Amino acid sequence: MTADLNQLTRPTAFLDYESDEVQNFIDHAVKDRSADKTTNAIELYYAVRDGIFYEVYGADLSPDGLKASHTVRTKSGFCLHKSALYAAAVRALGIPSRLVYGDVRNHLASPRLIDHIGGDVFFHGLAQVYLNGKWVKATPVFNKMLCKLYGMETLEFDGTSDSLYHPYNDGGGSMEFLVDHGAFDDVPYDFVIATMRAKHPKFLDNSGTGTVSGGRLADESVLAQ
Repeated sequence: MTADLNQLTRPTAFLDYESDEVQNFIDHAVKDRSADKTTNAIELYYAVRDGIFYEVYGADLSPDGLKASHTVRTKSGFCLHKSALYAAAVRALGIPSRLVYGDVRNHLASPRLIDHIGGDVFFHGLAQVYLNGKWVKATPVFNKMLCKLYGMETLEFDGTSDSLYHPYNDGGGSMEFLVDHGAFDDVPYDFVIATMRAKHPKFLDNSGTGTVSGGRLADESVLAQ
């Protein structure tokens, strides 16, 4: 492993995998910490995707709120939180990771959420892991139950190809990735908050370090009503 890649296995202020919370999460997520890195990256992907519920309302966007350990404690968050947890967890097992941000056209949304966001183009976070000599994108974000409620297929990950374009159930396409803002060694907090405030001001609470509260995204799906 080169020095640069070794740097990408270290804990950071946000990817705080040395915390008890993240270590316990890993213990429950993987069968064998010493197993093949691809196997562990896949097991952690599904643990984050389905073990941390995707919720956009009442989410904490403060520096503490975006730490991996906080997401484990709350067992809830949206793409920014879940991607940071995944990036932290794989680093703990010696897998280099980075965080990737972009703008996507998101079809897993309720009319209320679209109104708060200001349309169907969302600022989006995912992770990138280094496996078998190459970088692979991973998006352990939309959990299985929520996808079922919104009539969408789940986004899978095999450790060899990008997990990026969320498919529709009707076979008519996938989530569109419109803009790539780049990859980062840690959560670029000032950039993330400034982007959220610029793109989605109605989505933030009065403090500007959290999202609007009230309701649950799962309850706003057609199938849940």
